[in-house]
Amino acid sequence: MIRINVALILAILATSVVVINTQYDSRRLYTAVDQQSARARQLMVDYEQLRVQRRAEVSPSRVQSIAVNRLKMRTPDPSITAYVSQPSGDTQ
Repeated sequence: MIRINVALILAILATSVVVINTQYDSRRLYTAVDQQSARARQLMVDYEQLRVQRRAEVSPSRVQSIAVNRLKMRTPDPSITAYVSQPSGDTQ
């Protein structure tokens, strides 16, 4: 009778250790999932901000401003424009 009681107590202790370990792992994994979800949300926000910045950088007015101010580009002057025509013998 005592052996059965000792065996049952050991089984209960082993089961309780397994349950506690499982709960700990579950809590740890839930925390990891929650952290990764927060990181995914932050990455989506960053991605959207980058898309907005990219759209602003390639807007025609910005490109025009950079071309005029930084690159010192100007519109072509018709008086210095040379037009090249293809000879009538070539048909490519």
